[in-house]
Amino acid sequence: MTIHCEAESPGELVQYLHVSGHTFHVDVPEAAGRRDFGLGPHDYFDAALAACKTLTATLYAEQKGIALERVEAHVERDDNEERRGKSVLKIRLASHGPLAEAARSRLHAMVARCLIHKLMTTADVVIETAHLEGSSGASVDPGEP
Repeated sequence: MTIHCEAESPGELVQYLHVSGHTFHVDVPEAAGRRDFGLGPHDYFDAALAACKTLTATLYAEQKGIALERVEAHVERDDNEERRGKSVLKIRLASHGPLAEAARSRLHAMVARCLIHKLMTTADVVIETAHLEGSSGASVDPGEP
């Protein structure tokens, strides 16, 4: 899969993210002096974790015949120490439906092992950045941010 991200016009900070036929808007908050036209990249990161946990619970419940009606995930970000290499995401889950305590415990154990959680905490992620073929390849001063 390829994800495509670009500004609609030169000098525009709002980015258009195209993924599998879907379009998302990415921006920075109004507090940073921008339009707040969409979620910021950090918000998508946190949202991916919440979505993975709820989808994992729902799929697991379907496979195991657990009477889960719906599940909620609330993510709270504490990024006070992020610049020092520590970011804390507190996740609270609510499982709705007539669940026995044993089923609820199995769901929570499965959700703790969702793929995005593993990716964020245990995977060795390698990121390679290169010029896109056909791009202008304009040189950037390495001293610039």
